[in-house]
Amino acid sequence: MNEPCVRVGVVSAPVIEFSLEGIYATDDVAVVTGRHSARVSESGLGVEWEGRVYNELEFRPTSPAGDSFELKNVTIGVNFHWERQENQRFKGSLRLIARDGRLTAVNVVGVETYLTSVISSEMSAKASLPLLRAHAVISRSWLLAQMDRSLRDGATGGAGMTGSVSRRIKWYDRDDHKDFDVCADDHCQRYQGIVRVSTFTAASAVADTRGEVLMAGGRLADARFSKCCGGKMEEFQYCWEDAPHSYLRGLRDDVAQEPGPDLRDESAARGWIESSPEAFCNTSDTRILAQVLNNYDRETADFYRWEVEYSREELAAIVKDRSGMDYGDIIDLVPVKRGVSGRIYEIEIRGTKRAMTIGKELEIRRTLSRSHLYSSAFVVDRHSLDADGIPARFTLRGAGWGHGVGLCQIGAAVMGDSGYRYNEILHHYYPGAEIKKLY
Repeated sequence: MNEPCVRVGVVSAPVIEFSLEGIYATDDVAVVTGRHSARVSESGLGVEWEGRVYNELEFRPTSPAGDSFELKNVTIGVNFHWERQENQRFKGSLRLIARDGRLTAVNVVGVETYLTSVISSEMSAKASLPLLRAHAVISRSWLLAQMDRSLRDGATGGAGMTGSVSRRIKWYDRDDHKDFDVCADDHCQRYQGIVRVSTFTAASAVADTRGEVLMAGGRLADARFSKCCGGKMEEFQYCWEDAPHSYLRGLRDDVAQEPGPDLRDESAARGWIESSPEAFCNTSDTRILAQVLNNYDRETADFYRWEVEYSREELAAIVKDRSGMDYGDIIDLVPVKRGVSGRIYEIEIRGTKRAMTIGKELEIRRTLSRSHLYSSAFVVDRHSLDADGIPARFTLRGAGWGHGVGLCQIGAAVMGDSGYRYNEILHHYYPGAEIKKLY
C-alpha cells in the first residue's frame, strides 16, 4: 500500500481570500502566485476567479516540497469556548468547491504531511517524543479508519437520534462530508497547517512511525482520544452508537488499570467526582501541561476536576437558547444513566413548563453551557430552594475534559514524561489492539 492522500475541508465562506507562495498550476493557467480572492458565482453553483467561473478550481504546487498557500480568516474551535479566527498556511493542493451558496477550501495533501500538523495542532509540538509518536499512530489510525468506512459502507458518520415527547437521545460523530474526507477542526481532528509544526521532534515522530496503525479484529481501530478522562476511560457506546469496541474499555488511568468503582451507580459517581483519585491525568504540572496544550487550551485552568455555577435565571436562559425549548424555571437536573467513567449519557431536565430526558454526552454538554461543559461527568447540587422547590442557583461539579474514550492526552503526556515508550502508551489506552505497519 502506498501513502494515500487526504482531502481536508478547512474553511467555508461566500468569499475566500488566499495567497500562494511558490509556483502553482491550475488546469488552464500555467503559473499562479501571489494574493487572490475567489467568490461564489451569481448562480451560486460555481467558483468565480479572475473573471471566469469554474465548476471547481484546484491550485496544484509545482514544487510540493517548497510551495505553500495561506488561507485567511480560518475559524478554529467552532462552537467551543476558545473559538477564534486566524490565518493558516498549508502544503499540498488548494481545491475550491461551490455548494449551497458558499465556497469550501479543501487541502489535498499526503497523509504523513497532514499528520505532522495534526499532532502539533491537537497539542504542543514540544510534547515528549513518546507522546508524539503515540499520537501519530492513533491519528493515522482514526483517519484511515474513517476513510475506509466511507469506501466500504458509503457512510462516514454523522448523527443518530431516537426521540419521543419526553425523551430525546442524540449522538454526534464526525459529519458526513460530501466534498472532503475530514474537516480541520475539533469535530474531526485539529489540523491547522504548517504554522503549528514548530519542532523537529513533531516531524520525526511522524517519520518514525510512518504507516503504523492500530488494528483490532482485522480492521483499523477507531482510535478515539480526548483531553482528560478524569481518572477513568469511557466506553464507545455511551458516547456514540450502541456498538462497543473491544479495545475502548472503561479502565482506570493508572498503572494497575483495575476497573475501580462502578461509576454507573449514582452514589459511587458522586464519591468519585467529589474526590481526586490518583491517575496519570491527575496533574497540575505546568511543564507537562504545556507539552500537551496549545496556548488557547491553557486558558482553561482546571482539567481533572472543575466546577460551574449558574443562577436560576442563567440556567433557564441557557437551556432555552441551546435546546430551542422553553422549560420555564429549571427545578432539577437528574442523572438517569451514567457510563462506566461516570459520564452522564441520559439526564432529565425538570422545569416548571416541561420535563425532558436528553442525551448522549455531547448533547448534554451543549445544552447545559453557552459553549460546552468540559464533560458530562458531573454531579448537581441545588441551593436555596423557594417555597415551590425551585433553586436560586445550581452548582455542577465535574471530572475531565471531553468524552474520555480512548487515549487521554494529559494522562499520555504524564506517561511519556515518566519514561513509558509510545507502544506502552498505546497498549495502556487501547488494550488488545495491535500495532501494524500498512506502508
